[in-house]
Amino acid sequence: MHIVIMGCGRVGSALAQTLEQQGHTVAVIDRDPTAFRRLGPGFGGRRVTGIGFDQDTLREAGVEEAGAFAAVSSGDNSNIISARVAREMFGVQNVVARIYDPRRAEVYQRLGIPTVATVRWTADQMLRRLLPSGAEPLWRDPTGGVQLAEVHASTRWVGHRISRLQEETGVRVAFLTRLGEAILPSSQTVLQEGDLVHVMMRTDDVEKVEAAFAEGPEEEGGH
Repeated sequence: MHIVIMGCGRVGSALAQTLEQQGHTVAVIDRDPTAFRRLGPGFGGRRVTGIGFDQDTLREAGVEEAGAFAAVSSGDNSNIISARVAREMFGVQNVVARIYDPRRAEVYQRLGIPTVATVRWTADQMLRRLLPSGAEPLWRDPTGGVQLAEVHASTRWVGHRISRLQEETGVRVAFLTRLGEAILPSSQTVLQEGDLVHVMMRTDDVEKVEAAFAEGPEEEGGH
């Protein structure tokens, strides 16, 4: 996957190096060309000097081919504007913005831009939202037979009840994270866009569960 990162501070440079090590192609945008020193001589991706929400700058960084975009500059406004441009004008699927003011995070999430407030920021959270497929284990029982994991659910599940998700995938939904808040769902709770789903499942079933979450619900009357 090609990934564009706006901001070459400590967070942006660490993300860029990690993603490149994982085999992705990376372009980093920063208005200060000296910031690229943080990437080190071994970084093989693009270094683009410019404003992160400028369309020509984004095109130079390869946003039109990008599967993910991270806005991690030092300015909340710049981050959210560039994230919206990447999502709405260039159709980038996985977009995340770093937000310093946690009071703004909920507002931005309602605009459809996942946000990570610095008070609870970790590199794992950023990577999870840039590369959302599969399951991310959070806890395993001592025997290793059962685990709690965050599983990426296809948008095709949005609008369906948790009871149907559980029935078709064979998991127990432990809790959801919605707009940064953990909620305990009932069987009647309906999955909303942006929800993070945390499930209990057998470790042996992880691949089967990942596939069911990725495919979406079965067609009515189908098997």
